[in-house]
Amino acid sequence: MDAFYASLEQWDFPEYKGRPIVVGGSPEGRGVVATASYEARKFGIKSAMPSRQAQQLCPQVLFLRPRFEAYKAVSVAIREIFSRFTNLIEPLSLDEAYLDITNDKLAIGSAPEIAKMIKLAIKDELNLTASAGVSSNKFIAKIASDMNKPDGLIFIGPSKIEAFMEALPVENFFGVVTAKKMKHASPYWRRLKSTN
Repeated sequence: MDAFYASLEQWDFPEYKGRPIVVGGSPEGRGVVATASYEARKFGIKSAMPSRQAQQLCPQVLFLRPRFEAYKAVSVAIREIFSRFTNLIEPLSLDEAYLDITNDKLAIGSAPEIAKMIKLAIKDELNLTASAGVSSNKFIAKIASDMNKPDGLIFIGPSKIEAFMEALPVENFFGVVTAKKMKHASPYWRRLKSTN
């Protein structure tokens, strides 16, 4: 889902639409950004950022406490949409899941078409946008899903995986958390980069 908590707040409370909002802890304490609306992201605000830093980047940002019961209810509705297409659903969080569509329940015959239909159902029924990455494994699908947000859909077929991976900066690899350190601190990394 795209900026799930913030998008739900903007849907439930129309006065928040078009405004930079953060769902998370207060900047007065040791709060952290759970998610930020796309209006807030334009100022460089990101998930897991200290709320105080978010406020410094955008003084007019509105901070909202999370309403997890509301988010859970919508998450259940999203999973019901998924279940129309496959029974193999692996949730990662309230707003993200892997779907294995090997057994195509509706006999659609095309993974990108199934992703398109799921996105359309979410938009029509819940008025929210989702982004999808479609590939032959979870790792590539996850990376692809983050590349064209919001409302994106990227298909990386088996013959394109190698070229896709070669073109990615190491920071884009899901689960790699030391890329910045490697780039700036490691002489080995700098030598490796200069020889490529």
